[in-house]
Amino acid sequence: MRNTQSSAPVARLFHWMLAGLAACAFASSRPVLASSVANVSIGDFFFSPSAVTINVNDQVKWTWIGSVGHTTTSNTGLWDSGVRGNGATFVSTFTTAGSFPYHCTVHPFMMGTITVQAANVPPTIAITNPPNGSVLASPATFTLGANASDTDGSVTNVLFLQGMTSLGNVQNSPYLAAVHNLAAGDYTFSAVASDNGGAKATNEIIIHVVTPTPITLGKPQRLSPTSFEFSYSATAGLRYIVQRSSDLTHWTALTTNDATSGSEIFLDQSATGNPGFYRVGLLPNP
Repeated sequence: MRNTQSSAPVARLFHWMLAGLAACAFASSRPVLASSVANVSIGDFFFSPSAVTINVNDQVKWTWIGSVGHTTTSNTGLWDSGVRGNGATFVSTFTTAGSFPYHCTVHPFMMGTITVQAANVPPTIAITNPPNGSVLASPATFTLGANASDTDGSVTNVLFLQGMTSLGNVQNSPYLAAVHNLAAGDYTFSAVASDNGGAKATNEIIIHVVTPTPITLGKPQRLSPTSFEFSYSATAGLRYIVQRSSDLTHWTALTTNDATSGSEIFLDQSATGNPGFYRVGLLPNP
């Protein structure tokens, strides 16, 4: 659009888009992971399993299955079942993390260990690009980006999804996934972070892809010697750039704008050039 003292003709503008041993041979030394209660058998001269791994606030239940009396007794005095026989049970709750060795006071060579691990704190994940609720121009090509971290371990991977369809599983930062040529419509994307303890966290966004309205300029007005105003057609939610030139070759960016309606008003309050030309472009999707 040309800025002159008189009424200027309406011009079409530019459009840019991007896109877990038995009798003596029965006892096992393999750690066992329990969800809430871990069961340990006390046979004749063995604990089975002899090593148990649980979480904070989980319990261990010992059950006597042999014909000889035995105990389950903490090496540090935290618990002592007393001597019991076949069919008896004893339960202890573990409220702190650590390693807790124990033995049988009747047969001290019978030994076991309870390992209590702190509860795994899930990782955190946030999709950083595009922002939730973004409006993008079709055909939309862009890069999904996410930040993920874990306070008590490490993030092992981030899975990106479009709806239920995998866009890729990324094992190292930066966590990025490409999206190509989306037609107009609403889309749901999610990023699922997993940590080294098996915990997961998910963040989800919805974006709106629209078909851009062709850009045209109209209603040019010289309001004062230094003020020039015009309108341009737009698509709400998309971002536009307004540029000015005195020779149609060298362009200066004046402003960028997130359109809020189908028609936007631009006011240039430093319109000293005569002649002056304006153009409006659609900025690339983020």
